[in-house]
Amino acid sequence: MLIAENLSKYYGGEGVLDNVSFSLGREETLAVVGPSGCGKTTLLYLLSGLTRADSGVAFLDGELIGRPTSDISIILQDYGLLPWKTVVENVALGLKIQGVFKKERMERARAQLAELGITGRDSDYPANLSGGEQQRVAIARAFVSRPRLMLLDEPFSSLDALTRERLQRTLLDVWKLRKVPFVLVTHSLEEAVVLGKRIMVMSSRPASPVAVFDNPGFGDESIRDTKGCFELLKELRHTVEALW
Repeated sequence: MLIAENLSKYYGGEGVLDNVSFSLGREETLAVVGPSGCGKTTLLYLLSGLTRADSGVAFLDGELIGRPTSDISIILQDYGLLPWKTVVENVALGLKIQGVFKKERMERARAQLAELGITGRDSDYPANLSGGEQQRVAIARAFVSRPRLMLLDEPFSSLDALTRERLQRTLLDVWKLRKVPFVLVTHSLEEAVVLGKRIMVMSSRPASPVAVFDNPGFGDESIRDTKGCFELLKELRHTVEALW
């Protein structure tokens, strides 16, 4: 479904990514972890078409990813909501760009908000929402366009621990319903275990994959309390710490 082949990227002559290759099948999720500043966000920009690789290619369903497309949605760390637009207008923005008629896009936007647990806030502006609510709106906007791939860049890093766990469960619930594959970049090893069916560990710059772990407990709502989670976290921690 998603195939990355030998992706490399340089900025000012400095290597950021070096020959990154992996694949992501349908109904799969991939969590990407590694040292801070190793180029994980740059990888998402390459996969979204926002940035071009200096070498290597990425394909989505056999089509070369060379520019942004409605088939790929990206959720940023800072939510990316437009402050002058209402909640429902923010969610419907991508549909408007796609040319969906107003009545349909508003209906789809409201339905997606309800799926994410946001009701009765259509006319509110982002400034009137909590951080968790803003992120739910950002997730709704990403899912409402019915993408074939989701990219998430530290989506919950600015939230408190309880809100973060709640939104992780919400994202999993929506994923189980929609089965849209996603690539998640995170600094949290625990979040990687909760949200990644597979977990890829990146080296320091220039970053390349050093290990990929399967996560048999993926999708279990109580995974945090399982022995398998503790064992996987221990393996991940040892692998990441060896890179520093």
